[in-house]
Amino acid sequence: MPYGLLALLCCVFALCCPNAGAADTGTDPSVVIDNYVQHFVVNPDGSYTLTVDNAKTIAQQRAVQAHSQYYISYNSALDEVTQVDAVNRKSDGRRVVVQSEQIKDQQEAQSAEAPMFQDTRLKIVVFPEVEVGDQLVVRYVLKRRQALFPGQFEDLSSSQFYVNKQFHLIYDMPESMPLHADAAGFVPVPIDSPPGRRRYQWQYVGGPNERIEAESVSYLDYGKRLAVSTFPDYPSLARAYDARARGKAQGNAAIAALARRIGAQLEGPRARALALSEWVRRNIRYVAVYVGNGGVVPHDAAAVLENRYGDCKDHAVLLEALLGAAGIDSSAALVNSGNAYRLPGIPTLGVFNHVITYVPSLDLYLDSTAASIAAGYLPPSVLGKPALLVRSGMLARTPSAQVEKNRTRTLFRVKKDGSSHFSVAKITAGAIAEPYRQAVRDTRQAERALFVQRMLAGIGQSGGGVFDPGKLDGSGDEYRMGFAGTSDNFANLPGPTGLATTFNFWGGLGDAIFAFGQEKERSQDFVCAGLDMEDEIGFEFARGVRILALPKALTLRDANFSYRADYIRKGNSVTVRRRVTFRHDGIVCTPADHRRMQGLVERMMRDLKSQIIVTSL
Repeated sequence: MPYGLLALLCCVFALCCPNAGAADTGTDPSVVIDNYVQHFVVNPDGSYTLTVDNAKTIAQQRAVQAHSQYYISYNSALDEVTQVDAVNRKSDGRRVVVQSEQIKDQQEAQSAEAPMFQDTRLKIVVFPEVEVGDQLVVRYVLKRRQALFPGQFEDLSSSQFYVNKQFHLIYDMPESMPLHADAAGFVPVPIDSPPGRRRYQWQYVGGPNERIEAESVSYLDYGKRLAVSTFPDYPSLARAYDARARGKAQGNAAIAALARRIGAQLEGPRARALALSEWVRRNIRYVAVYVGNGGVVPHDAAAVLENRYGDCKDHAVLLEALLGAAGIDSSAALVNSGNAYRLPGIPTLGVFNHVITYVPSLDLYLDSTAASIAAGYLPPSVLGKPALLVRSGMLARTPSAQVEKNRTRTLFRVKKDGSSHFSVAKITAGAIAEPYRQAVRDTRQAERALFVQRMLAGIGQSGGGVFDPGKLDGSGDEYRMGFAGTSDNFANLPGPTGLATTFNFWGGLGDAIFAFGQEKERSQDFVCAGLDMEDEIGFEFARGVRILALPKALTLRDANFSYRADYIRKGNSVTVRRRVTFRHDGIVCTPADHRRMQGLVERMMRDLKSQIIVTSL
């Protein structure tokens, strides 16, 4: 992805999405893009000169703070920003030129931790005297000295979600480098070509902007974007990446010795592969420099092991070297770690922003950069994603589902005055066990002491108690934790009152169901991960508290959901048991799926809002 577009593209994922024919529920009226022209002049070796002209008008006060700075991101190892001119054209006709001291250069925050990743930098243009009605104009020239892939060029563009009066993309290519394109919402515009060159031009097609819905897939999956590439297909991109990374995963004596030590007592390649990935996860600090933004050449595996930090590419080469030393063949796999689930028709790094490891003999994907995900599982953001396997050049797909179980047992002993003693035991298993364990590990002891108080405040109660973190060592497939204490205002007694039957302590069943009901209507595909959750809530009422009414039991089932709620009375006690599972062929659901499931989800949400009616004199 060209670095000058980063400031532009950040708006795509934060704001709203064009959709022809849709109601304009999302266009941000605070800014008007008067002109945006991005002009590449590409050389035969893949290097290029990029000229960007951008003019925007501040239409509302709330845009002043956010748009008084313009960010140009570049890689100092590959790029040089040779010219930056900027001016604030005031609404009263004055021109306030941005002076050289108002153009700052600084290291990008994400790469500030480690010295070998100090290539990504920012030019920050600070406009003076910005007010509503001003037009902020920037022109800059960026020269890419060395192509990410020698002799190749690719780019992925989308739009800001403001009114765009003019948005042109121009690619001036050597005649020997044909440019392939996949356009949606961009139309080709005729343009003259000089001798020996071929110019391509596209214009953005404006229109209504529809807001991004909750849990929606990436706008790049369905919206207006332009992907261009000199790569004819994805295998050629894989070969180019492999050529740059080849030789970086070579082992040495230290890597061989480490692989032997880790796998010495383990039987079978799967156990060794998981143990090696787990070692890298726990011992190699992740420093984020994304594929399209920080170069595509990893560091040598030996250097990564010695330094004990690296980005995703470096994690992959070190793990590949360790696996190789253990006799296990593996390949880097390019994936998207955001919410993009489709690939453009032509290959571009704009979607591939993460590298993980694939073990063909085990059909196993490993992501050793995921600090809170145990080996053998994948972060939710990597599930169900297209994966370009670098060694074979094949397109594959990561698993869409993995084992995740969430069980919560809660008991309230309710006194006649409405206060209660309570205890909560939470068991997480499978892929979510380590994230919960890691979250507790990362919480300082002083903060753990306030954990119960904050949890009660989150459900509208006051009180305190003691948190039991359980066993934090290791990374097993099950993690248990709990807490106990008192709630001063659990029930509004004396007199008749209703008690909630749903308490979402740190990711409860109710939270998961309500997530499915965030949108009444959907027009975009959305992420719908699997569920396997059980909640049991017990209420033991003191003498003098009388149970007046219970909700009715409920059983619901369709092609994807299974839901059951039981309300069991025994003496002066009530037990509420709920279980929900959700299964889908993939991790992405369609608007048609949403319409089909909506009635059932609404019935579940009504049940979750039900109450037990009690009274005391």
